[in-house]
Amino acid sequence: MALTREEVVKALKGVSLEDGGDLVSRDLVRALSVDPGGRVSFVIEAESAQMARTMEPVRQAAEGVVARLDGVTAVSAILTAHSGAPGGGAQASSPPNLKVGRHPTAQPAGPQGVPGIERILLVGSGKGGVGKSTVSANLAVALARQGRRVGLLDADIYGPSQPRMMGASGRPASPDGKTIVPLTAHGVTLMSMGSLLKESEAVIWRGPMLMGALQQMMGDVAWGELDVLIIDLPPGTGDVQLTLGQKYRTNGAIVVSTPQDVALLDARRAIDMFTKLKVPILGLIENMSTYICPSCGHEAHLFGHGGVAAEAQAMDVPFLGALPLELETRVAGDSGVPVALGEGPAADAYAALAARLVGGGMA
Repeated sequence: MALTREEVVKALKGVSLEDGGDLVSRDLVRALSVDPGGRVSFVIEAESAQMARTMEPVRQAAEGVVARLDGVTAVSAILTAHSGAPGGGAQASSPPNLKVGRHPTAQPAGPQGVPGIERILLVGSGKGGVGKSTVSANLAVALARQGRRVGLLDADIYGPSQPRMMGASGRPASPDGKTIVPLTAHGVTLMSMGSLLKESEAVIWRGPMLMGALQQMMGDVAWGELDVLIIDLPPGTGDVQLTLGQKYRTNGAIVVSTPQDVALLDARRAIDMFTKLKVPILGLIENMSTYICPSCGHEAHLFGHGGVAAEAQAMDVPFLGALPLELETRVAGDSGVPVALGEGPAADAYAALAARLVGGGMA
């Protein structure tokens, strides 16, 4: 079986500190990454520069316990502190300058690529409440299970939900004080405003601050080498969509809708927006398409059925598939273990969707 993040965390719980507790209970582990090839990296962020000066043996011990796990091929642990530098080991650094909400800085004219990222896919809906973030998270996981190197950017800055849905705890680190080291969960590299805020903290910004934050999360994050970056867009057709369409070289958009007429109205607006921004429409997804009663097996169509497929045909854009409505999907999202990781109709539907995107050269 492949090495899991949970196994690494369990091992790090065994690394004790001289003044009590361990690396995990003291919440010193940041940016833990476990890739499919067995390479593990993480940051140990000491509580102070003075503490960091004594922690080089702890860093070495942490690397040692992780290296002994089955399936580990390489380990890299970086020691940092809030200020100053430890006496030995990696150079300590300040946390990232995440006064996120700065005004954007000047960028070259025209859409630009992001170094190391081969494809950028936008997932939009035109409206909220149709399961766009659920689709984004599970599609990212399904693609990772297909062996793709996947990143997931939660661009819904006012309402970030991906850290909860992906089970990503902790906050990003910054070994050099500028570059942001993202989190990793279920084989997916993840960046979200939700990882930088308290869970109940609101973002109350005007447009320029929003655009500055988006620019940071696109350009200052150490995404590494990715086959595909999935961007979970906020609802509507506003500033974030406009900035991504005009400033970054995207490979296409996927539009999510439920079958009901009122949702399709907004899906049409989303398609019109992407068309005007010259972002190719890769296809439409019908979410919450069918509900099967777990007790009696009766099939019901709570939001209608087939409307998105019909809309795709009428607009001459691909129909990528229908996703079921089931309790397991909601429970999995709330618990941070996306349903695409398991077995069953929903997992199979996401696997089929991911295989179609990979087979078509879209991901």
